[in-house]
Amino acid sequence: MIKSTISLLYILAASMVSYSTSYKDDENGYKNLKQEITDYILHHVQDSHDFGLLSYKDKKTNRKVYIGIPLPIIIYDKGFKFFMSSKFDHGRQVAKIDDSYYVLHHDKIYKSDSNGTISYGKNGNPQNIKPLDFSITKSVISIIFVSILMYLLFRNLAQSYNKNGLISSGVGRFFEPLIVYIRDDIAIPNIGLKHYKRFMSFLLTIFFFVWFCNILGLTPLGVNVTGNIAITFCLALLTFIITTISGTKDYWMHIFWMPGMPLPMKIIMAPIELLGVFIKPFTLMIRLYANILAGHIVMMTLISMIFLFRNFIGSGLSFLLAFFISIIEILVALLQAYIFTILSALYFGFAVEEHDH
Repeated sequence: MIKSTISLLYILAASMVSYSTSYKDDENGYKNLKQEITDYILHHVQDSHDFGLLSYKDKKTNRKVYIGIPLPIIIYDKGFKFFMSSKFDHGRQVAKIDDSYYVLHHDKIYKSDSNGTISYGKNGNPQNIKPLDFSITKSVISIIFVSILMYLLFRNLAQSYNKNGLISSGVGRFFEPLIVYIRDDIAIPNIGLKHYKRFMSFLLTIFFFVWFCNILGLTPLGVNVTGNIAITFCLALLTFIITTISGTKDYWMHIFWMPGMPLPMKIIMAPIELLGVFIKPFTLMIRLYANILAGHIVMMTLISMIFLFRNFIGSGLSFLLAFFISIIEILVALLQAYIFTILSALYFGFAVEEHDH
């Protein structure tokens, strides 16, 4: 694991090394370097229409060269249009599709003219028409990859049970204790023996999906799936829908008309309890999003400081700190999956709990 972490830091640092060599040591060059690094970090944590692996500046042309994998663009503008993101050349070219022109501006597609003109409003936001974007971005590719990986892993685990008399084999031996832990220490204590089986498939799926996506985000591929608030919103929405549908009569009674409480308190507490129904999934969404996004920004910031200090002591300390933070991020990847799963199980337990009044 330590060797893999060092390799990861080396690759991430290599993707920034062109910045430190393309500027002079004067004050303006230093400021430009900091701005370039800031832009790089912000681009790293965002979704994009290509898999960027590496970039450097050609000394002859002073032009940035990108090494990566373009992804399919699918937009709807008076009909569906399909093309590859390489037509945009990372936002430097205007893509002509049929009789229309499109530009890529801050990883968003806008309709434009042959010159790629972007019009801005008073608030500084682009005013160009945005076609409906159904593109397969790197987050979509990552989700598909994680989904296929989970299917293959747990399909093989299930088949090993049938072949070996309920004894796991191969890589399944690593995942079986985790599955048992989620059942015995998360689902049953929080939901109860009577109802836990109804929610096990969701809890297992959400745990391993979040965990695998978090681990994938620590690779040099620059994937930030769970650091995307749209993804965490959908995950929290699933928990909210399941909780709401599963809610029993007792669950809703304790929200709108708490038994055994004086009437004035019922009137005061009912809107507060109802607000809590929406706050719970909201906190799920924000917690996962903020922790993963912050981890990516901190990691990239520490790595960039290697090139800002430009001396053995400062750069060396930055590398060591980035190394230790990367180890912590491996633990955070698992911890955030655990927290999301246990809180979901807790909400399900609230919804199906039976009371004797």
